[in-house]
Amino acid sequence: MIALIRFQIAGYVRSLRVLQPLIVVALLVALVLVQGPGGPKAADLAVRTFGDVAAFMFPVWAWAARALLDTQPDEQRSLTATAARHPSGPTWAGLLAAYGVNLSLGVIALAVPLFQAVQAGSPGRAVLAGCALNLLVAVPGTLLGAWTSRALIPDPGVSLLALLGGATALLLLGLGRLSWLSVPMIEWMRAANHGPSAFTATLPTVALHVLLWSTVVGTAYVITARRTP
Repeated sequence: MIALIRFQIAGYVRSLRVLQPLIVVALLVALVLVQGPGGPKAADLAVRTFGDVAAFMFPVWAWAARALLDTQPDEQRSLTATAARHPSGPTWAGLLAAYGVNLSLGVIALAVPLFQAVQAGSPGRAVLAGCALNLLVAVPGTLLGAWTSRALIPDPGVSLLALLGGATALLLLGLGRLSWLSVPMIEWMRAANHGPSAFTATLPTVALHVLLWSTVVGTAYVITARRTP
């Protein structure tokens, strides 16, 4: 499993596909995040940035996961599946490799907000909650990218449209009565806007929602990927 994960990450890095989301994250940091919060509510604004970063990074994580899973040629993917000891081994390896890359992108995106939050004197629990939120949201972002990968959607154009449409649909679902079907982006952003205390108090509910959503969607993906030739 570890060898498969390293193999997929190495292929993704050597193909230079990693530069695409990396450039987007670098632009976010350079153009937006470096302009730190100021004024008497700087501590509250710094905490709100964690929620904003999680929402912005969600489609970036999906995009990066899709690109990583699409790096391996179809023939090589078939050989890997044949050589694996367990039928679902390559599937799990791909998901874990994509999640690992997404965590690295998240660390880059959060470096400046984390420094600003500490400098502004934001509550430690709220800062930890912001880091934990991004750690959790990277999971459904990875799964969305996996569902739109070439293994399930061979056509690149349709795959890209599915990724964009899926991210948009999840955002729109979060605005209505069917919000329980979506990733709770609106919920955590609203809580972050209400201050560090509300953000920290809301995190357990958001985390449970994200974990349940990821469990259902991830299980469905593993089952579907195993049945895909």
